[in-house]
Amino acid sequence: MNCFRTLSLFHLVALAVNAAVITENGFPILWDQVSSQLSDLPQVDKVVTINPWNYLHRMSLYRILLGSTNKYMASMGSSEADSPFWGLPLQLGWKLRSGRLVDPSGATTCGQEGDPMCISAKSWWSCVNHYISVIPFLAAVGKGVIGDGLLQVQMQAPAESAEEYCTSFANCSATHPDLMTKWEEFFETLKNVSTLEISDFEKRDQILGAYWAGQQQSLSTASSSCKEKMSAYSSPEASFANSWMNSADYVAAAYFQSSMNNSVLFLSPLPSRLLKEGDSPPNIADLSAEENHALYIFDWMNRMNKILLGSLVKMWRSAMCSDKAREKGRELLKDLVLNPKFAVSTFVSILTEMTRSC
Repeated sequence: MNCFRTLSLFHLVALAVNAAVITENGFPILWDQVSSQLSDLPQVDKVVTINPWNYLHRMSLYRILLGSTNKYMASMGSSEADSPFWGLPLQLGWKLRSGRLVDPSGATTCGQEGDPMCISAKSWWSCVNHYISVIPFLAAVGKGVIGDGLLQVQMQAPAESAEEYCTSFANCSATHPDLMTKWEEFFETLKNVSTLEISDFEKRDQILGAYWAGQQQSLSTASSSCKEKMSAYSSPEASFANSWMNSADYVAAAYFQSSMNNSVLFLSPLPSRLLKEGDSPPNIADLSAEENHALYIFDWMNRMNKILLGSLVKMWRSAMCSDKAREKGRELLKDLVLNPKFAVSTFVSILTEMTRSC
């Protein structure tokens, strides 16, 4: 285990030299400019109105969510940076800096110079993010985790495609009942488990299991709801987007703890720009070796799973049959994505053995 920590630290340092910009002053992009309290946002007659199509407002959802759930996250570690929610704002910052929140059609200047904080409702990436930002936030409000039930929250609809996005707890519960229920269950689990007389390891395992169940339901819903927006992108970008979505099957089954450090480690090698026609990893000249390797691995995992008719993901889920197996799975994912010398054949060999051991 000590050797693994040394390897992870080595890669973290290497990625900092040659990688996408994920943080500013150790926090998500523009973290110091976003609201940390629900009461800081615009409100009239105890109704808080939030514009999730503005980057600062959407990032505020995450900062408020983190602050409101920290008291339940003691089992995650000794630092507030250990909360699994850190992966979400860091991911949103990467999407901003890499140009994935702009209008892909070019019909508007949303997200471009002159309107840099605009999040386009036409963007596939921003559409998917709606389901892992607005939805869990409204569920947290509904369960009293945010606001203690004293304030109502209303999301602004985008100027275009307004009918495609829900805007309140009641509205989202009506349009996506299974999804909202899954996130409500997570917040209920979070509150209940934090009070149980069990080990921190057991608490962490239960909380992360419920967290990733919510994430998976969000991505499943987004996959169908945002599908048509994929046509605006190049073939390589669309392929990467699909691979990125499918990678969630692996991190979810392994109960990945998306803390600050872990998330920076995995997000840093993601492509720092939109992919264009002709881009073919691992040989994209203007992307770093780390970005090329990550793109190649994401593509390999997706292609191999298709070739095996879904068997690779099924094997992975079967192998994650216990807390110890999931811990080993998390280490295996880090090796696969972050260590270029780690052969994919080794991954398959270890996975096969893990499946037999369950």
